[in-house]
Amino acid sequence: MFGLYRTSAHISNTNNVSPAIRSAYAGAALDSPAAARYTHGMENKLDMTKKRLSELSQRAERRGIVTSSEFLTPAEQAGLLSLRPGPFELDGGYPGAERRAAVFLPWEGAEWASPVACLEVSPVSARFAEELGHRDCLGALMSLGVRREVLGDIVPVGGKLYVLCLESISGYIAENLSQIRHTSVRAVPAAGVPEPPEPPEESSVVAASVRLDALVAAVYKLSRSEAQRLFERELVLVNSLPARGPAAQLRPGDVVSVRGHGRFAYCGPRRETRKGRLRVRVRIY
Repeated sequence: MFGLYRTSAHISNTNNVSPAIRSAYAGAALDSPAAARYTHGMENKLDMTKKRLSELSQRAERRGIVTSSEFLTPAEQAGLLSLRPGPFELDGGYPGAERRAAVFLPWEGAEWASPVACLEVSPVSARFAEELGHRDCLGALMSLGVRREVLGDIVPVGGKLYVLCLESISGYIAENLSQIRHTSVRAVPAAGVPEPPEPPEESSVVAASVRLDALVAAVYKLSRSEAQRLFERELVLVNSLPARGPAAQLRPGDVVSVRGHGRFAYCGPRRETRKGRLRVRVRIY
């Protein structure tokens, strides 16, 4: 089962922390008023989340029990690292999960059960099924009143969707998720763990510079003005945090999410073209 996977993330061993989380942990100043306002709200939410995580950690130690959180974004996982709590694990249900729940242990090496369940969502009739993606499934779940915080990653594999969720909500989803868009679906506990999806192959794009807006424009074939509007509408995130503005510089391993377009990982520059533009390496999801 998905829930049997454990991803170690003890504070004493930050080598287990993904580059995306390390980047979020490092933090950066924002250079636009809109981004600053958005980030102020995000910081308040992060502060509340850190307080709740601290309480869970203290409860585990005080009562000698295992406690767990809801799913955390990479930014919230970074906030957890800054707390330096007692022993804990991060569990997303499969290796490489982005959204993960924190499991706080009363002592190092304590036994614990995963709070994560996996549901396999597939069309009732493949013949009449639409092509369904992450956004379609998430929208259907939200329409059922399911909060985002109890949902982990939604992974498409082989024409099916694997929904990672808290065990406590899995029965409700299995019973009530019957349609995504116009396609009738069924949700059942996953019989096994499919192979995690391979990351996309590295490709290259030609950009005017290594500015974030130039890279977004190059990856999604947008004009510079179209890319600028994405920043004005606060639709660009870097490692799950608001972009520092269109002039921000990326580091290899940074993951850029552009709402309405997708996400890509920046792998670094490759070489300069004869016309003085840059060819950069990316992985487009």
